[in-house]
Amino acid sequence: MSRRIVVTGGSGFIGTNFIELLSRTGHEVFNLDLKPPAAVTEHVRWRQVDIRDRAALLALLGELAPEIVVHLAARTDLNGGSMTDYDANTAGVRNLIDAAAAASVKRVLFASSRLVCRIGYQPQSALDFCPTTPYGQSKVLGEQLVRAAVDAPFEWAIVRPTSIWGPWFHIPYRNFFDAIRDGRYLHPRGVRVRKSFGYVGNTVHQLLQLTQAPREAVHGQMFYLADYEPIEVLDWGQRVQAAFGAAPIRQVPMSALRLVAGAGDGLSWLGWKNVPLTNFRLDNLVTEMLHDTGSLREVCGALPFNVDEGVQRTVGWMRADRQRAAA
Repeated sequence: MSRRIVVTGGSGFIGTNFIELLSRTGHEVFNLDLKPPAAVTEHVRWRQVDIRDRAALLALLGELAPEIVVHLAARTDLNGGSMTDYDANTAGVRNLIDAAAAASVKRVLFASSRLVCRIGYQPQSALDFCPTTPYGQSKVLGEQLVRAAVDAPFEWAIVRPTSIWGPWFHIPYRNFFDAIRDGRYLHPRGVRVRKSFGYVGNTVHQLLQLTQAPREAVHGQMFYLADYEPIEVLDWGQRVQAAFGAAPIRQVPMSALRLVAGAGDGLSWLGWKNVPLTNFRLDNLVTEMLHDTGSLREVCGALPFNVDEGVQRTVGWMRADRQRAAA
């Protein structure tokens, strides 16, 4: 059944893939974003708005009158120094709640983040938080604002994307693929670690299913967005290496990577952005990250892509993207 769906943050990574899926499956979709779409063909669906602008958001959502809103718009980097740097994740959520209520939206999916908890921590409930960054703190507050809106007339669910990868991605997983292609990726010797990651083609399938599921399966729930089976990082990297036809991944002692990460910490302290390896990133790499996706599987069913299919599609997109950039 075709529906009118608004995606905030539709110009971003997940949003670009989600809008493509919605368009392909016959839905009437609009992208509300401050930035223009990454895909030139999607400009016709774009409406420029800053979600921090309450009046503009109220007016635009009222004009579009969607049945469903999927709220992906956010500041997602870790470079901010305090919560005030992430007002899109707090004031933006508050504005979206009010705008959705005024526009008589039926259902809203609010995107949060796995970083409402520190890496490696297993929360005991959806209300068990332990963020370690201002970004994570802002996402906690965003979730609390949603849960506090007890009089909101719409159905809602919170989704926490884990580590999502695939076409149109950016830092850090684009860097991971780039480093493997160029023979620069170094894996800690003897380390085998599992992660609840998600291929973006599966992630947007899950989002679509969550917009269509019965109220009792979705309303008031929180779902981690990830592929159902964890991925083992070295195995994943070797699949990427094979798809590129790149040199085999080199494995080096953890002590050597710690030295490189320490230098990266120093560069970060000096103001360098997106340093390839820091101790934060190294600890992330070697720490297992497993999330229960049982309830998500019950709602969304089988996923459309396996790991190899995701890798092949991502590598194909990267090659095409490099050709576009060189043209």
